Formats: sequence, structure tokens, C-alpha cells
Amino acid sequence: MNSNTIVGVIGSGAMGAGIAQVAAMAGHKVVLYDTNAAALEKAKTSLSAVLQKLQEKGKLANAEDVLARFTFAGEVSAFANCGLIIEAIVEKLEIKKSVFAEVEGIVSDDCVLASNTSSLSITSIAAACKNPSRVLGLHFFNPAPLMALVEIIPAVQTDEALVPAAKTLMEQWGKVPVITKDTPGFIVNRVARPFYSEAIRIMEEGIADKATIDWAMTELGGFRMGPFTLMDYIGHDVNYVVTETVFTSFFFDPRYKPSFSQKRLLEAGWLGRKSGRGFYSYAEGTAHPEPTKDNILGNEIKERILALLINEAVDALHLNIASAKDLDLAMTKGVNYPKGLLQWCNEWGADKCLAKLDGLYNDYHEDRYRASILLRRIVAGERQLL
Repeated sequence: MNSNTIVGVIGSGAMGAGIAQVAAMAGHKVVLYDTNAAALEKAKTSLSAVLQKLQEKGKLANAEDVLARFTFAGEVSAFANCGLIIEAIVEKLEIKKSVFAEVEGIVSDDCVLASNTSSLSITSIAAACKNPSRVLGLHFFNPAPLMALVEIIPAVQTDEALVPAAKTLMEQWGKVPVITKDTPGFIVNRVARPFYSEAIRIMEEGIADKATIDWAMTELGGFRMGPFTLMDYIGHDVNYVVTETVFTSFFFDPRYKPSFSQKRLLEAGWLGRKSGRGFYSYAEGTAHPEPTKDNILGNEIKERILALLINEAVDALHLNIASAKDLDLAMTKGVNYPKGLLQWCNEWGADKCLAKLDGLYNDYHEDRYRASILLRRIVAGERQLL
């Protein structure tokens, strides 16, 4: 893979079109493929408008030159000369496997096949191919042109030489790549689960309302969005499904247990901003509820959620899911956390984090609050975190 590689993208939705834009702006010829002709035409119109705006703002020399690198295709045969294919379609394993098997019959033997899945097994996807060693995960974050992070996920079968090559290519595309094991949720969608689930738990128990929890995490925690605002922004059809997928994939580990409150929103079609209603109403003229700005309560909320987030990051390090550097990079560059969680643990104090978790475990006797053995070893002085 190099600057002359023709890049194919499967799926012309927001994510697929965004990845295609990144590749084209990095100088590649790009084949954007979709079986839906209307979606493909919409992507073409949208890309043209976006590139034109970038030119007007002085961020792009010539929009037409970039647009000329695109081929918009309704037939998979258009991928014949591609050296890299990135799939960005619906998060359904069997559909992805079917698409990979089909594409493999079109492309050359040395073409790399990548999935943009956010939570599905790359190993399972690779198993659908005759040559699974050419398959890996390249997980971009939405919107792909703006978000810096790309998680690189080698499958069990992936040729080891592909990983450094993919990392170099992503750096050439102006991205910040991190390398993670092929485990459910990879880094970001695993480590971030408590930001949502524990916030909902606090609301369900009546400890604080959603507006107060959002206020605590933004004003006191420094996060750009509170958990309820962020879930509404992502969409419950995406956020809840990722939580459910991670929970199921981890053999129903209680740490990743979904909530009925969010499931009911999904069932009602209250998907968040995109549908006009989620945890909050987005109807015109509707004001969000005011938070209770109680610093004692707010800090209790912040520390409870933060302790669980840190514990996830520490446990991911313990299980060698990724390096300490990549774990912190993933959370700052992928979901815009104010600082890396391992760095935060050092600054707050591993002993304070452990005390918070053990206090919650003693109160609830639920495994969702069990502390990582690595956190205990750090507090005991047996290990260094960073």
C-alpha cells in the first residue's frame, strides 16, 4: 500500500463517503461503491459540496482535482484494480462476510481487505475469505474527515507485515493510528461503555437527573459532551446496539450490561437528534431541563463514572489489548476525552480510584464494579501504570 494504491470503499453512507474523501484528499484514486444508486448519487453531490467549501475556506487547492479522483460505481467489478478495499456498511456480521467473500473474487491476490466495523470480530470476517491473511480492521471515527483516530485491528489470521504498512498509510493520510487486539469494542467502544451505562444507572436510581449528570461530566469533568447529550448525538440505534454487541461478545460480562431505559428509547424510535427525540426533546422551541448545580453531588457523579472508565482502561492494559500510549491516544483522539484515562489515573491517584470502585462493589455486590487486578497491583506498589 502506497500513495499510488487505488482505494475502494464499500458503502456510500456518511462513514463510507467520509473515508473516501480522506483517501482522495491524500492523493489516491478512489472507487466508491454502493448497490443503492440514489445513495451513491447523494454521496457524489455531498462530496462535491464539501470539497467546494474546503476550497473556499482555503483548505483545499482545487476541489475539482480531488473530485476527479473518484469513480462512483454500482458494480463490484469496479474494484478490479484496487490495492486496498475498506468496507463501511451495516453492522451485521453475515452481511459483511458475504461482501468480503464476493469482493475477494474480484480483486488481485495482493489487494488488502479492511473492515470499518466498530465492534464485530475481524477474525470472523476474515474467515469468510480464501486468503484471510490479507484482512484487517481499519476503524475510523465519525466524521472520518475530522476525527483523527483510526484503530488498526489485526485478525488472528492477518499477515503481520500488514500492520506496520497500514499504520504508515494512515499516518500519510494525516490520521493518528493505534493498534489494538481483535477483542469486542477494540479500544474506544470497550473502554467508553461506562460513560454511558453508569450515567444511565445513576439516573435510573434517582441519584441525579440526566441534565445534572451531563452538567457534572462537562463542567466538573471537562468532557465536551455529557453522556445523555452524547448518546442522543450518536443515536440510540448505534450506541445501544454497540453496547449490546459488546455485552454479548464478552459472554454477558456484567461490566457491559445494557440498560432497559436506552432500549425502550430504541423501541419507541426515539433515536436522539436524528429523530427529534431521545433522552431530550429536540422539537423546535423546546428547552432542555436545567441541572442541579451542586458541586458535592456533581463530583460524586464525576468520580463514580470516572472510576469505571479508568478501570476499563487499566484492565485493557492488563490484558495487553493495546499499549498504554495507544490506550490514552485512542480516548483523546477518538472520543475527545479531556485527557487519557491512564494519565488521569496517575493524576487522581490509583488508590482513590480503587477505593471508589471497592466502595461501590461493597454497596452493590455487582461485578460491574470489580476492580482490575492491575489496579490493585499498582496501588500495592507492585507495578507502575505509565
